[in-house]
Amino acid sequence: MSAQNKCSRIDQWILEKIYRAAGQPSVRLELRNSAEVSPRGALPVANIVIEDRKTLLRLLIDLEAEFGDAYSEGRITLEGDLVSALEILYGSISQGEHHGWYVKLVSKCMEYAQRNSLRGSRRNIQRHYDLNTAFYQLWLDPQLIYTCAYYPSSATTLEQAQVAKLDYVCRKLRLQPGEQVVDAGCGWGALALHMAQNYGVIVRAFNISREQILFARRRAKELGLSHRVAFIEDDYRNISGECDAFVSVGMLEHVGREHYRDLGSIIHRSLSKTGRGLLHFVGRNHPLPFSTWTRKRIFHGAYAPALGEAMQVFEPWDLSVLDVENLRPHYAKTLEQWLARFEKSQQEISEMFTPEFTRAWRLYLAGAVAGFRVGTLQLFQIVFARTACQQIPWTRAHLYTKEQHGERETTWMHATS
Repeated sequence: MSAQNKCSRIDQWILEKIYRAAGQPSVRLELRNSAEVSPRGALPVANIVIEDRKTLLRLLIDLEAEFGDAYSEGRITLEGDLVSALEILYGSISQGEHHGWYVKLVSKCMEYAQRNSLRGSRRNIQRHYDLNTAFYQLWLDPQLIYTCAYYPSSATTLEQAQVAKLDYVCRKLRLQPGEQVVDAGCGWGALALHMAQNYGVIVRAFNISREQILFARRRAKELGLSHRVAFIEDDYRNISGECDAFVSVGMLEHVGREHYRDLGSIIHRSLSKTGRGLLHFVGRNHPLPFSTWTRKRIFHGAYAPALGEAMQVFEPWDLSVLDVENLRPHYAKTLEQWLARFEKSQQEISEMFTPEFTRAWRLYLAGAVAGFRVGTLQLFQIVFARTACQQIPWTRAHLYTKEQHGERETTWMHATS
């Protein structure tokens, strides 16, 4: 047997092993100019081409992380629709082989290196959110709302859906004029400004991203709301003072599961005796580490909790969970629109960053669309309150009826002791 034939047989064996580890998805897997594997009895959704043998061997060791790096660096090319291919891969990998010891070790080491201490959290957040505000302006809505939108109908635009989400959160919180509100992890400030402008509340908004805080303060000044909204560059663990409502949209993913009780203690000491709050976060159906590639290249220190894990925020402090909603389809649609805008902005993005960065972010956005479509990712909103809170509605009707801002309805349940 010639050396070339021997190498081809080895390549084929490795390729088939990788294919089985991926759950034998409906895609064609090829090592350039050597071996290939195709699905049996079905047309492939996409053709994934591995450009060199070194990449092939790395995939054998750590399939997920190496796929992400190799795609970003152009060592893997994909012919076909990226989102559809990732949907197939996610659906098959969940039924394939479990992660080996090496992948688990890498995940644990990464978790330690990216731990969300006071210093670590600031470093993790700045590596993502302080990239360049102009970059995010290319594909987010004008208010720079970087969380799941809410679509009352399929015809709703991204801009309309993001405003609808802000109002949906406010309706869930039952905000009243003059109340004090804490917004933990406020992003570029859209929710804090919306609450102050449309519901007449006073907001203290906390964030450790310098870029986002500066942008939010400028917007507050432009809208004439600086006297009603204070944007504070500080960690949620340093929040002090009392509030009537506590809200956090898109921050729990960055807290780290070892700090859920800490977050709960902050809520406990901040909420008034009759206060209430809302957490909005990406979650899972069951406990599972976040993607090692995503933590390495995109969201440092991220963790998406299962509902049972998130309860660690509430249960130690006797906080009552009033409502839990999963908005998974809404996030899939939000991400679809972000990805479409990202693709339309290729020229501008290429002038800001390297081709590797652009491909990595395309993979991240496409992977997120696929994750929410197939259900490996969830989007939870949890409404909670002190046990003495009287502002508990009889039904959920108030969420689906456009109300007068700040107007108290007679449908509230006034409990008597």
